[in-house]
Amino acid sequence: MDFNQSPILPKTPRPIAIIGAGGIVTDAHLPAYTMVGWQVMGIYDLDFAKAEVANNKFSIVSRTYSDLSELIKAAADQNAVFDLAVPADQIIPILKQLPDGSAVLIQKPMGETSAEAKVILELCERKNLLSAVNFQLKFAPYMLAAKDMIQKGLLGEIYDLEMKVCVYTPWHLWGFLKEKPRMEVLYHSVHYLDLIRSLMGNPTRIHASVLKSPKSPDLADARSSIILDYDEVTQARILTNHGHDFGSKNQESYFKIEGTKGAIKITIGLSLDYPKGQAPKMEYCLLDDPKGWQEIPLKGGWFPHAFIGSMAALQVTCENPGTHLSNSTADALQTMKLVETVYKASESGGTPFGKKS
Repeated sequence: MDFNQSPILPKTPRPIAIIGAGGIVTDAHLPAYTMVGWQVMGIYDLDFAKAEVANNKFSIVSRTYSDLSELIKAAADQNAVFDLAVPADQIIPILKQLPDGSAVLIQKPMGETSAEAKVILELCERKNLLSAVNFQLKFAPYMLAAKDMIQKGLLGEIYDLEMKVCVYTPWHLWGFLKEKPRMEVLYHSVHYLDLIRSLMGNPTRIHASVLKSPKSPDLADARSSIILDYDEVTQARILTNHGHDFGSKNQESYFKIEGTKGAIKITIGLSLDYPKGQAPKMEYCLLDDPKGWQEIPLKGGWFPHAFIGSMAALQVTCENPGTHLSNSTADALQTMKLVETVYKASESGGTPFGKKS
């Protein structure tokens, strides 16, 4: 069977103005835009040397800017789409500088709390910005294929989803995370929460436990167990442990979907042996198919392919304003509210059971 793995692309893409030139830009944004031939009219970073490195490495980048206001003016003149790849605490100050009516893709998370996310949405609405958030996992080829299978009814009624991540994540690569009062769910599992919402909508009840890890004591939290209940039979679970440093043999990184007629299992290779990563894999099983489990040849993975979809969705909406924008700031606010609820559920402490002897 053949399932859709590609996002809808704009017919006449606008140039892109990138603000921020960190690792996520050189590892994902620029490789993705290079794959589809989108032009980056300019790039800016507080560290000019980083912008220069990106400019020299990628031929689609036309120019490096040392002054943010100069980039913003040039981008407005060229009707460019802004790509904000900056830390969460820099989002609001930069949004205030963008011309009213601009199109902008905002790096996740959408602020560091749901209250900040609400301020970002209100600011975008006040300035009439066509705004989206770069929650890109739902645009990965295997996730698009999974959604296609679900929409075609091949899996029947979906009643169980499970995301499990048992890996070693080198958090030291992002030194700023040590200063954050919230880490794992806000900066990592937020992708999974957004993905599940894109498939199932908002849950009705949340159970959660978010904990520290002895393998990364400087971080506020590095493990999470999250249960999202939808009704009396439908549930989604997210289980993460980023401190499994016992070799790759028993590391796990998968997303499983079960329905009344079939199931899907996706291996998210990016998380295995990060940042090198491993190849992704997608398998499915349909109860009425005697072949049993079958593998779907994939056309890419999370990095960089999913980053095509998040920008493409915004660009397509620029061309056709009535198009549904699945990663809009309004939708992203719901994901941020879910993050907030997960932390509150964890803080509630659960049901006590005796004392340590």
